[in-house]
Amino acid sequence: MKTLIISVLCSLFSCICFSQSIPTDSLYLGQIPPGYEPKIFVLPVNGSLRPIERITISSDGKEIIFGQLNTYPPTITKIFSYRYAENRWQGPTELFSGFAAPALSPNDSILFMQTSITYDIARTYYSRKISSGWSVPVEMFHFSQQSHYTQVTSLNNIFISTNFPGSVLRDVGKVMINGADTTVMSIGMPINTSLDESDFFISRDESFIIHARHSSSVTGDLYISYKKAGGGWTNSKSLGSHINYPTPTWEYGPFVTQDNKYLFFTRGANAWNSYNTYWCRIENIIDSLKLTNYVPYLKNQIPNQTDTAGKQFTYTIPDSTFTDDDGNNTLSYTATLSNGSALPGWLGFNPVTRTLSGIIAPVQSLNIKVTAIDTAGASAFCTFTLNIIQHIGLEPLNENVPGQFMLAQNYPNPFNPDTYIVFDIPKATFTSLKVYDLAGREVKILVNELLKPGSYRVNLNAGNFSSGIYFYKLETASFIQTRKMILVK
Repeated sequence: MKTLIISVLCSLFSCICFSQSIPTDSLYLGQIPPGYEPKIFVLPVNGSLRPIERITISSDGKEIIFGQLNTYPPTITKIFSYRYAENRWQGPTELFSGFAAPALSPNDSILFMQTSITYDIARTYYSRKISSGWSVPVEMFHFSQQSHYTQVTSLNNIFISTNFPGSVLRDVGKVMINGADTTVMSIGMPINTSLDESDFFISRDESFIIHARHSSSVTGDLYISYKKAGGGWTNSKSLGSHINYPTPTWEYGPFVTQDNKYLFFTRGANAWNSYNTYWCRIENIIDSLKLTNYVPYLKNQIPNQTDTAGKQFTYTIPDSTFTDDDGNNTLSYTATLSNGSALPGWLGFNPVTRTLSGIIAPVQSLNIKVTAIDTAGASAFCTFTLNIIQHIGLEPLNENVPGQFMLAQNYPNPFNPDTYIVFDIPKATFTSLKVYDLAGREVKILVNELLKPGSYRVNLNAGNFSSGIYFYKLETASFIQTRKMILVK
């Protein structure tokens, strides 16, 4: 596998041809170039076969290769070619049957294609340019994952979309070669989301990716993401309403000419005969969108929290939770319940430190929503659950109000491995009961919460302690007492 792929990569730069350029008025089959509003790029329709899914054009403009499908999922797939020779366009000529989604290598010496376009079937093949046209296609990868929309960049990197383990949807990934092993590494968030990002185009210099994002609410729209200087990709931006028509229209199958001047893509709605290949100018859109505001996005889910009633609760939202490609210093934060209601009175939120804190109220579950808002008003949010439980092991003995603070000797003592500690609290106060070893190191927190007046008993299980002398200390705002106990195993 490694030898095969390296052979393909090496051939990318071994077949650069020099010939007379095509006249400007003959470029793109002589069709009048569009402005920024897409229009149909006229290609032949053969019965039920429609010229859609993906188009690819050689760097000199003299070869236009496109696929044709008969329906979706297709039962017939073909690849055709137009070639400019002897001062005219010749074709269309059928190159291959049983293949779809063609893509040329950066110097046009390799043609990538795939068997079908459906999930679990798509496999990449490649053909070399030869004097008579193109060689017989050969399978490129031999791993179990599907390989969809394979492309090679000028940096000799291979990108595909595939279904990564645990997902039936496709995401964009980079092919990694390590000795005899060939694997695919996801390029990760924010391009790859819980939605489907199957059809994509990556620029030859890897400076941007245009990808189609599909969801149940949006059939398919085209987005652009830019490579960050420090690695990774920016949050994707829609290419705009003039390209992405409202549901139920699909936009997918992107291809950008080597001069970054024109975008080609497929657009269609519910009827099969509505599907066509479109093209429009794109270069200023690529440049201008890079300078517009990036919407922040959720990068790391806040984990659910569990704490005990009456205890002091403090949780700081990690700075890595949200990312704003304009800079995380642009973000401000709010916290509410997930239904939009205010937080309960006992729970405060400091937006500067991103910290939730308070003395926890009785047992309940709270669904909390944290929202990050940038300076342009764009936002992202995350919800998590705060589960409040009763303190396990702390047992109120009676409802009588003691006359004073008291910390009793544990029983039994010596013990192995369980013992009980009883103490009295004459007034409501924040109370801690902690265990220390002989060196004064804290080894266990038994109580750390607001308690009502009463007598309490708490169990200590020291099964994971070593034999020896330990101390337990009861501490409130106005009372501190320490006693010794002995663990014998």
